[in-house]
Amino acid sequence: MAGRRIREAVKDTLVNQGKGEFDENTHVLIAGLANTYSQYITTFEEYQQQRYEAASTLFGPHTLSAYIQEFNKLAASMAIGENIGNEGPSPPDLSSVELILVKPPTGDRKPSNVNFGDVKKDVGSDNVKRGQIVSATFWSGNPRNDLLTEGTFAAVEMLSSDQKTWVPAYDDDDFSLIFKWSLENTTDSGLATIQWEIPQTAALGVYRLRHFGSAKSLTASSLEYFTGTSSSFKVS
Repeated sequence: MAGRRIREAVKDTLVNQGKGEFDENTHVLIAGLANTYSQYITTFEEYQQQRYEAASTLFGPHTLSAYIQEFNKLAASMAIGENIGNEGPSPPDLSSVELILVKPPTGDRKPSNVNFGDVKKDVGSDNVKRGQIVSATFWSGNPRNDLLTEGTFAAVEMLSSDQKTWVPAYDDDDFSLIFKWSLENTTDSGLATIQWEIPQTAALGVYRLRHFGSAKSLTASSLEYFTGTSSSFKVS
């Protein structure tokens, strides 16, 4: 949508300020050829949702408006044949002094009598209401082992009406579901806490919390994928 709005704005400028060479049949194309990269550009409305693209829009909710402003200046200069003057300053090249302070995960720990994905602290009640918070904590590996970009670290599943299958209802891109990872103070074991603030719009029924993750014992070792499941509870 951001690209569409840029194209429409540039076309309007070309048509309105040109000398007749641009009309309603003009097609504006955005070529992604540049020697730099400024991350995503979302619309003001998309920015409010703070999903991946919006969270990666680096310059705030009015980024698109700023781009449209500058592209309109360029389009107006093209339409009237005006020289816009010297190019602006180039950003400094800081690649030689970049520091990477986040080290890769060094390995995961857990108590010897549990498995990754086992529940450490289960949901506190088997009957809750909309607006209440349900949480569970699992023994887990560092989420940086695998970001699960095509999956999710946390999910809320609902029991189907025939009570035979569990159906995904919410995952970690929903604002109502929070995923937290921490280290236990005494053993440095990884803990994943899933917290669900039950929306007022949630369907009544039986639910459970799920955790998905990966773990490894050494930095170079292969990953072990696991899942964890809380006890079921009823939203009534």
